[in-house]
Amino acid sequence: MTVMLDPEIGVPLPPNIPYIDLRERAAAACATAILLSEHGLDIEPNREDKDVAASLTLQYAQDPENTSKQVTSKKAAKLTPASLILTDSILQEFGHSVAESSAQIRYLVTNKLLLESENPDAKIRIRALELLGKISDVGLFSEKSEVTITHQSTDDLRAKLRQKLEKLVNPPSDIAEAVIIDGDIIDVDVELGLSQPEEALKVEYDDE
Repeated sequence: MTVMLDPEIGVPLPPNIPYIDLRERAAAACATAILLSEHGLDIEPNREDKDVAASLTLQYAQDPENTSKQVTSKKAAKLTPASLILTDSILQEFGHSVAESSAQIRYLVTNKLLLESENPDAKIRIRALELLGKISDVGLFSEKSEVTITHQSTDDLRAKLRQKLEKLVNPPSDIAEAVIIDGDIIDVDVELGLSQPEEALKVEYDDE
């Protein structure tokens, strides 16, 4: 059966088109391609289509937003229907795999802990029960941190600030006075032998 298409040419597009997520774009293109395949469109992928689909999905896994922005309407129009169908299939499977894997790991860990809760060793039993209690669905031993915030009025803060400023401007006057010790004045250099007395210098000069 031949499908007759009557395209509308010259339809203006808005200048600022928000980017479409690659998952949504691929799903829409895949639905269109499958519909056209019922009327003779070839959607059998070749090696190049597989490489394109693998590259797109890998880039999307690393940076979904940037990859979606790069795959614009013009670039998507240049891709083959087979590559778009493969891309949609991989993205759909990728999303389901992550959800299923996380759920399976969660059930596995929970079941293992349930088994360890019957362990003959008391330490292992207590530890298994503690971990089971920390599961978000149970929340029995969830750790909580409390933060105490003391609210003070503006007047209290001003009073404290004024007291600190007064201490800086007018320091306390009860400062101990210096202790004066009476005694003979000595020449430290002479006592330590760092310099010679004037008489000694005079004797040495006269000898010369």
